[in-house]
This record gives sequence, C-alpha cells and structure tokens, in this order.
Amino acid sequence: MMRKFVELVVRFRWYVAILIPLLTFGLATQLKNLEFDGSYRIWFGKESDSLQKYDRFRAVFGNDDAIIIVFRDENGVMNKKALGVIERLTNKLWQTKYVARVDSLTNYQYIHSDEAYPDEVVIENFIGDIDALSIDDLVQKEKIALQEEMLLNRIISSDGKTTMIVGRLTPKAATTLGASKTIKSIVDGYIAEEKESGYEFYLAGGPVVNMTFSTLAKYDITTFTPLVLVIVMLLLWIVFRRPSGMLLSIAVVIFTFIIVLSLQVLFGYKLNNFTANMPIFVIAIGIADAMHLFWIYLMGRKKGLANYEAIHYSLEKNFLPILLTSLTTAVGFASLGVSEIVPIKTLGIATATASLIAFALTIIFVPACLAIINPKIREKELQKEKGLSSKLAVAYAGFIIKNDMKIILGSLIVFGAISLGLMRLEVDSNSVHYFREDVPFRKTVSFIEEKLTGPMSYEIVIDSKEKDGIKSSEFMKTVECFSREFEAKFPDVRHTSSLVDIVKKFNEVMQGEKSVPQDNKLIAQYLLLYTLSLPQGMEINDRMDVDERLLRVTASVNVVNTSLDLKMIDWAQQWWKDTPYTAELNGQTVMFAHMQHDVTDTLIQSILLAMGTVSLMMLFIFKSIRMVPLFIIPNILPIVLVLGVMGWLGINIDIGVAISGAIIIGVAVDDTIHFLIKYKEARKKGYNYKDSLTYIMQYAGSAIILTTVILSSSFVIFRFSQFMLNVNFGMVTAIALVIAVLVDLLLLPAILSRYDGKDKSFLS
Repeated sequence: MMRKFVELVVRFRWYVAILIPLLTFGLATQLKNLEFDGSYRIWFGKESDSLQKYDRFRAVFGNDDAIIIVFRDENGVMNKKALGVIERLTNKLWQTKYVARVDSLTNYQYIHSDEAYPDEVVIENFIGDIDALSIDDLVQKEKIALQEEMLLNRIISSDGKTTMIVGRLTPKAATTLGASKTIKSIVDGYIAEEKESGYEFYLAGGPVVNMTFSTLAKYDITTFTPLVLVIVMLLLWIVFRRPSGMLLSIAVVIFTFIIVLSLQVLFGYKLNNFTANMPIFVIAIGIADAMHLFWIYLMGRKKGLANYEAIHYSLEKNFLPILLTSLTTAVGFASLGVSEIVPIKTLGIATATASLIAFALTIIFVPACLAIINPKIREKELQKEKGLSSKLAVAYAGFIIKNDMKIILGSLIVFGAISLGLMRLEVDSNSVHYFREDVPFRKTVSFIEEKLTGPMSYEIVIDSKEKDGIKSSEFMKTVECFSREFEAKFPDVRHTSSLVDIVKKFNEVMQGEKSVPQDNKLIAQYLLLYTLSLPQGMEINDRMDVDERLLRVTASVNVVNTSLDLKMIDWAQQWWKDTPYTAELNGQTVMFAHMQHDVTDTLIQSILLAMGTVSLMMLFIFKSIRMVPLFIIPNILPIVLVLGVMGWLGINIDIGVAISGAIIIGVAVDDTIHFLIKYKEARKKGYNYKDSLTYIMQYAGSAIILTTVILSSSFVIFRFSQFMLNVNFGMVTAIALVIAVLVDLLLLPAILSRYDGKDKSFLS
C-alpha cells in the first residue's frame, strides 16, 4: 500500500511540486482582506452572559468606556498655563467623533450659593474666563477643588498637581470596527498640538487598550515570526548541512500558514492577539513532521539506498508516527474549542486545521520534491548497515538499565516536591496585567493609580424596586451606607460616585448639612433643579434609567488580581441581599474578572479532553491497556511540574498559561509517540530491551532531541513580547517541552525497564 502511494507521488511529482505552490499563492490573494480586531468584545462570544448583561447595561446607561488624558504640573495645575491646556483639550474632545460628553476641571459643574443672593443656588463651570483669573482667584479655586468631594482624587489629585480630562464615549464606539483607531489618532493629534506646553501626557481608556492590543499583536507577528524562521532555518542547516532539508521543511510551514490564514479570511475571521501568533504555532507543528521525514530519508541514503527507495524507506518508517503525531497535535489544539473565550477557541480550531494540512504537505509535497531534487550524498557520508551501532545509543541504553530505579525514585521525589506548588496557584485575568510594565498603557494606569485614583471601575446598578424609587431618602441613605462600608472594607476601592453625591452637595449648599435629606420631595427638587441648570451634553441620564428606578454607582478601584476583584464583587452583591433592594455589578472590569472561571475551565477541560482523546487513540494503536499509563505519565507530568513551579514562584495562571496545557499535550505527545512506536517496532523484531533502547535512540532519539530544541526555541521567543499572555504562554510551553523530552528519554524508559524489561515483551 505504501509503495503504491510512493509510486503515485513519484509519478506525479512535477504536478505536485507545481500545483501546491500555485494553490497556496492563489489562496493568498484573500490576505488583502485580512483585518485585525483588538476590541474587548473579541474575548466574549455573542451568547456570552457577561457580554449580554453588559450590552443591556449600555442600552440603559450608555457606554462606561472613555478616552482619558492625564498630565501633571509639579507647581500645581491651578495655574493659567495648565488650565489653558485643560480647557483646549476639553473643547477639542467635545468636537471629537464618538465622544458623548467630557468631564474636566474646567467644565466641572460647581454647585454653590450666590454671594449676592445666599438663598439661590448657582451651577456653573468651575473655571470660567481663565484670563480674568487673578493669582488670588487661582489660590481660592485650588482651595475649593481640594475640598470638593466630587473633584478630589477623581479629577484632581490631593496634592493639586495631577489632573485628568475624561471623554466619555458613545455606545456606537464599542461596536464600530476602527472606532478605537480613529479616536486614538485624533487624540494623539491633540496631544501633539500641546507639545509646546512641556507636559508629559498619559492616555488611557478603551481606545488606548484596543490599540495597544492591536499594536503589540502586529509587532509580535512582524518581529517574532521572521525571527523564529531565521532561527529554525539556522538550526535546520546545522542539523542537515544541506539546503534541501532546510528549504523543504520551511516550505511546509510557510505553505501551511498561508493556507490556514487564507481560509480564516474566507470564513470571515479576523486576527486577534492570539491568532496573530499562528505562524509560530505552525512552524512548531510543521517542522517536527518534515524533520523526521527528512532525517530518516538521509539515513536511508547514507546506507546506500537509491533516491526513490530512500523516499519509500522514510515514509514507511514515518507515516504512522507522523499521522499519529499530527492527529494528537490537532486534538490538543482542537480541545481549546471548548473554551468560552473566543480568541482561544478560534486559535485552537485554526491551528488544529494547520496540523492536518502540515501532515498532508509533509507526506505529499516533501517526497515529490525529493524525487525531483535527488539530493546528492557525498562518498564519505555513505555507510554500511551496522545493525544496532552508535556507541552513544548503546551507552544510553546501558545507563537507563543500570539506573532505572534511581531515575524513578529521584523523579518521584522531585515531582512530589514541585507538585506541592499547585496548592499556591491563583488565576488572574485582569486585562491590565496582559501588558508588560513598560508598555505605555500600563505605565499610564500605574501613574493614575499612584497620583490620582483607581484606574479600574465597577458599575453597580441598584434597583430601588419602584418607579421614581431612586428619589427615596431611605434608598439614597442605603446607597450612601453601602459606599461608606465598601470603601472601608476594601482599601483598593478608592471612591464611589453617584447622584447621591449631587443630592448631598445641594443639601450642603441649601441647608448647611452635607447629608441626604429626610424629605423625598426635597431630593426630587434638588435633582430637577440640577438637571435644568446643566448645559447640553452634561445631563444625568447616564446615572439613572428613564423610570428613575435604577441608580448607577461607579466604584473606582485599584488594579488587583482577579481573585480580589471577584471577592470585592461578591461582597458588594451579598451586601445588597440584606436590603429591600437588589444590585447587579457590571462594566468591563467585572466582565474580565468573571473570565477567571472561563480561564480555569479552559485549562482543566482542554487538558482532560486532549489527554482522554489521545489516550484512546493510543489504546487503539497499541491495543494494550497496559500502555495507557505509560503514555499518560510523560505527557501530564510536564504540565504538573510547570504549574507547580509557577505556584512556588507566585506566578499566576492567565489565559496564556490556560491554553498552554492542551498545546503541551498536543505537541509534547509527539515525542512519546515516536518513542513508543520505535519501541514496538524493535520488540516485534525480537530485540531485547537493551537493543530496543539502542534502536530507539538510533532511529528516533536524535530527531526527538532536535525537534525539541527547535520547538522550545520557537516558543521561548515569546519571552521578548510585551504582551504578557504571549510571554507566559511561550515560557511555560518551552519549559514544559524540555521537561517532556527529559521525561520521555529518562523516566519513560526507566519505567519500561521495570515494566517490560524482559526479553519477551507484551508488545511483541
């Protein structure tokens, strides 16, 4: 059967060698339609409860997203130069597309009594005509600002030196592709115009996050993909010492990547921060198959086989293991399809497809090209069949047999100690932690938290249970009590804001008491007066619903790990259960916090699915249930060890780590398959255990080691990414693959030595 297949490939070699590149580059024409989506919405499926709940929130209260400009004046921002900058930026933001309203120090609606008519309340811009302000006026304004609760540590810092301008976005900005790029580009222009001020401006908010996602992904794909290709080509040249082996292996991965990416575009998928790394995954997948095929082909040629016979020899020895490794790799990646996190799901499906395409190209395109190229073997490379030669292979077999029990016991001790770190693991899906600390957005968030306020927010929607219920004195006092206790319970809650603050301010001006009045009608009058006095665009309809039943409370919080986020969210929800009212927490911070469950589920479910499916495949191939533990051990241990080390080092599980588990199984299992299949072959030939190990090392050991070096080198490149999910994924995967090869070449044969070391094997 295999001979007929090889004969077909050889007969139609020119058709194969020409048509596959033509088909590939024909599909590549679709890449002109390639788009990138870096918005927060890509992390949630259309049916996501979190996303649907968030969309309902936006439908009632508008967008919780904003474009934020922050700067600092060491002499204090209450001077004409700084105020001029604030006023210009405020006015420009009002005119900016997708911006619904702007809040800043200059247009803050200051509530106070009229000096001439003390019984009247005045609501006006806090800063009027800047040029008309005297030094004494500025000093007085600063004094007021630092006593105004709705300004202090919200718009201006307690030292009076840092301020921010907040442009709140329209709901359309969240659903329009390209809106973030437009907003960020326009605001960058505003900042450039203010360059002469000498201030250093910091940008934050949704558009900045989205563009940071996009920028880092594009940087990674344009920097690391070529770099990995160069490294792989260099390693292949060192291994094979001939251009044919290097170029054919590289051609497989390039063709695979182009085909898969083109299919993604055809099916309407957009690139995101995870699928942007697909080239490197494809390199890792395709190189291993092509390397094994070419390695055995060269061995055949060096033993004196003719070109066609060497092709047949290589395919005969490699077809089954390459097929199995491709299927198991596809299963590993496809298991990510169970994830509720959309970028993970699309990456898993796309890369699983790539695994199967790489297999097809390896067994069809590579043999066809070899039949045409007919690489020359130098005279000194020719060698006679020496049976189970190689002094290194013999020494390796002897070492395993002599030290099998020591290897097993030593491994158990090391594994046991490291695995205790699993109890220290935590999950973190805070989106700020997705970026390195030197990324501008991350620096801005740290700056805001240090100098001004909490850069994250929870949107708490409280249901008063009746129309006009938010105007109830009892309700507002309950909200006030909640805010006070929430801030007291969790220091990371910097402050809360709601219409309660407005009512208290009115009461202070009118009655001299900074508190919620007892009279419901008085509360209604305060809110009506405030509404009628506001300029267009500064209305309060984003703080309540049209029936005045729901009240929006915004809590500004520090950047914390997801576990603490969930703890604070749960506390807030539980607090309201002891009242006549109910509360629902919403907003993007809350959405990403709840993603923690999806991250954990992805890690556990994908590993179990991948391990279970692959084990069934091995049971079908080896037809021995006794082999299943031998297959599971070397492939589950690397994951356990890496996670254990993370626990001991205090490194949290994020989305990058969550996807690594199934991928480690899918890729690392390749080594185990090659090892066990070669072991089965040797045993069926009647070799004793020592000779079987020598046979494995001669025909698979070197290729296993070399592919691990190439794969781990490919993944470790992510260490230099600024996107922390890629960093953690790359490092965890690279380390696990190295551990996997050590387990495969040391612990697995040591167990086999005790398990199956007799002259007659149960596999024979």
